[in-house]
Amino acid sequence: MKTIKYLSILILAVVFISCDETKKVIDVAGNVQLTGSYTVSHIKGKKPEGTTPTFTLSAIDNSFKGTTGCNSVFGNYSIDLYAIDFGDLAVSTKECGDKEMNKERDFLDALSNAGSYDIQNNVLTLYSKTDRSVLLKALKDSNKQ
Repeated sequence: MKTIKYLSILILAVVFISCDETKKVIDVAGNVQLTGSYTVSHIKGKKPEGTTPTFTLSAIDNSFKGTTGCNSVFGNYSIDLYAIDFGDLAVSTKECGDKEMNKERDFLDALSNAGSYDIQNNVLTLYSKTDRSVLLKALKDSNKQ
């Protein structure tokens, strides 16, 4: 009877460990897939006017860096399956015109409210963590992957 009990515990442990390892593999694959430079094509369904926000994601250290079109922005991101979180981002404090500052606010709001992502055909889409609406679309630069 003890043998069956220990065998059952061993089987359960192997199942849980393999599930955790599978999740880690998926997270690493997602991180590698996200690595690259992006140009924002849409924020909240609208094409940004003027200087377009750009950013780079790096799987090596989960770093995020870019420009809002006015200021520099940097920080870290984390993924968990298809969930994404940009955490606290640091932004420089250069003052720009009202249109640029509004675009910057929309861009930073999209990043802070992102809860999940999808990448297909070199287009990264960030979805809201509350209602899965599209917050941002960005085209991956195929030359800087």
